[in-house]
Amino acid sequence: MKKLTVAAAAIFMIGLAGCSNDETTPNERFDTYVNHWSEQEFSEAYDMVTTESAEAYPTEEYVDRYTKLYEDLGISDLSISFTELGEEELETAMEEGTATIPFEVEMESIAGPIDFSYEATLVQQGEEDEKNWYVQWDPGFIFPELKDGGEISIQTETPTRGEILDRNQMPLAINDTINEIGVIPGKLGSNPEKSKQELADLLGLSVESINESLNASWVEPDLFVPLKNVPSSEEELLSQLWEINGVAGREVTGRVYPAGEAAGQLVGYIGDITAEELEEQEPGVYTANDVIGKRGLESLYEEQLRGKKGTRIEVVKENQEPVVLAETPVQNGENITVTIDVNVQESIFNSFEEDAGTASAINPKTGETIALVSSPSFDPNQILYGTDPNLWEDLQSNEQQPLLNRFSATFAPGSALKPITSAIGLKNGSIDPNGGLEIDGLTWSNGQGWGEYAVTRVSESNGPVDLQDALVRSDNIYFAMQAVDMGSEAYVKGLKEFGFGEDLPYPYPFTASSISSDGKLDDEVLLANSSYGQGELEMSSLHLATAYTTFLNEGNMLKPTLLTSEETGQVWKENLLNSEQADLMKDLLRDVAESGTPSRYTADSEVELSGKTGTAELKLTAEGSGEENGWFVGYPTQESEQDLLIAMMVQNVKEKGGSVYTTEKVVNVFNELK
Repeated sequence: MKKLTVAAAAIFMIGLAGCSNDETTPNERFDTYVNHWSEQEFSEAYDMVTTESAEAYPTEEYVDRYTKLYEDLGISDLSISFTELGEEELETAMEEGTATIPFEVEMESIAGPIDFSYEATLVQQGEEDEKNWYVQWDPGFIFPELKDGGEISIQTETPTRGEILDRNQMPLAINDTINEIGVIPGKLGSNPEKSKQELADLLGLSVESINESLNASWVEPDLFVPLKNVPSSEEELLSQLWEINGVAGREVTGRVYPAGEAAGQLVGYIGDITAEELEEQEPGVYTANDVIGKRGLESLYEEQLRGKKGTRIEVVKENQEPVVLAETPVQNGENITVTIDVNVQESIFNSFEEDAGTASAINPKTGETIALVSSPSFDPNQILYGTDPNLWEDLQSNEQQPLLNRFSATFAPGSALKPITSAIGLKNGSIDPNGGLEIDGLTWSNGQGWGEYAVTRVSESNGPVDLQDALVRSDNIYFAMQAVDMGSEAYVKGLKEFGFGEDLPYPYPFTASSISSDGKLDDEVLLANSSYGQGELEMSSLHLATAYTTFLNEGNMLKPTLLTSEETGQVWKENLLNSEQADLMKDLLRDVAESGTPSRYTADSEVELSGKTGTAELKLTAEGSGEENGWFVGYPTQESEQDLLIAMMVQNVKEKGGSVYTTEKVVNVFNELK
């Protein structure tokens, strides 16, 4: 804000004609000072203060103080403007050797904008032939409130972290009362070492770490020394702790995960921010003492859940009320409400028992995600408050990989893909639902180009095989023939129309379902195998569940949603089938459940189910097959009851009955939830 017009400048220069052309003016000198200040070049600015100022305020009270304060306060966008002296003022200043220049300062800080006005006094100093103008500095240049002393205080208020709730407002991650367990040193009794050892054993700590806490400089015999947090649900552990001499507790607020293992992979957990994580964040958002979402929903929605700290910058003086320079009120984190139903989530998770696998459940009429399950899992409460010192080692060395998120991963879907292959053929006209294929025997190979490889099926047919028969008997040869007949280009096009090769339109990160390693099916054997869910083709359980919504929504595949705030019933892929073809597929999937592989258990279901099984072989050799994963995708046949569709995969089912083992689990879930 150098208020000097062009005309005024011309007059001003004429007025200075009598002065030496080499003589620096207060305006020019202060402008140089302001430039150094604006660029936070404090050492250079300090060289421009008067001798008296330098004596009164040595470099540590100027350069060091400026540097530290500006860093602590997160000062940015610093702007200093001043009103230049006019002609008469300048003549007077030159004669008297002193000048006063008003200036204004604006800046951004961690607590918001700060601005103030102040005056700078410049005086001429130095030998006659080396005189120059110097700034008479005082702490008011930092902030006017510091002119007569005082210290800067930064007050922060931590926001309350938002909670994660299911569709019925049931908690998945909440802030609840927990117990902070500690020791009162003076009450450890006659045998303190015995008490400390008992405490260490129960809390999963070492006696050395307890002693380290007790030896802190602030500790007094009658003061409470905190050691570890324990959830209120650990009633047996707490009762044992209260029996130890010197042990005490106090109620504090902590993060609690009521669904435990059932939603561990989905919800995730929070933890202390690491140095690496802190470096990745924007400056001022986190401190080294903060927590951050580590995985799952806690990580995905960290920005919304964490809220924003309240910050207040004050000047504090003895026996005076603090003066607030800037203040940003605390903003508590937002609650996140997801479409998950924790009762369904727990029911599906519990159905896995000791088995590894994954399941996704959706409402096939709205696209809402009802459950996302990965088994085995981990208990986020144990990660936050567990007393097992070997917890992480055990989780990482567990052969079933409880830290692996299976619901976001992809797997070969096996014969659960056959309805999708059917839909592709129906749409492009290569499959005639009323026409039959002549298939002889249990194996088929399409000429010598296949070498010794052949597609196999479980049972022989009586006469031509049509689509209904092929789905009910899960005839691999039928689908291999149809895929080879329609050709690679048409089949790949159909798979892409079903969303293969692209990311799910979904907030939670999922591995994209893939057609093959290169996205092509140029090899005819690979094309044949892919038609029944083998080869290199892989899907996530959520994508598979979503694909089946095509048959229940007149040929449109719905977009899966996760937040209750999202619009439901959105279409992801349009017109994959016409309404008649979609109705046909519904009828066929009913027939499969009533007469096909899953009928062994669907017949006993309290809910009439439609669906398809799938058995995916994990490796193929000339000598035979390896382990198998078993799939079942099922939903209520009656349209009035179609509010839940489950796609489940259980790993290593070869010795457990194959895919019907998975079917039984899905049927049990539907019966339990009925």
